[in-house]
Amino acid sequence: MSRLAEFRKLEQQLAAQMAELESMKSDSGLKKEMEFENKLRALLGEYGYSLKDVINLLDPQAGRRAPVTESKAGTRKPRQVKTYKNPHSGEVVETKGGNHRTLKEWKAKYGSDTVESWLIR
Repeated sequence: MSRLAEFRKLEQQLAAQMAELESMKSDSGLKKEMEFENKLRALLGEYGYSLKDVINLLDPQAGRRAPVTESKAGTRKPRQVKTYKNPHSGEVVETKGGNHRTLKEWKAKYGSDTVESWLIR
């Protein structure tokens, strides 16, 4: 890209950002927030407090809490116990997964669909 084209592209981006800034300046919600912040900072200055002092006053445990992180590990729902009853032998198998030795033997002998039909709960 030529320097002139790059300049014009940046100029257009700047004009778009300036227009967005002007529209935000006329937003009444933003004006209320700015007024609140100014009054809060003035009040803090009047009493000689900082934002950290106010946070400690309102929520003393805030500094001691561990930061909240979204972790995928350990958040999985625990598996439910499944109970299978073999109608041929009357044998009952309880398992949370499909890696049970007896269950595998039954599936090899009778077929997976048949063994799944033996599911009690």
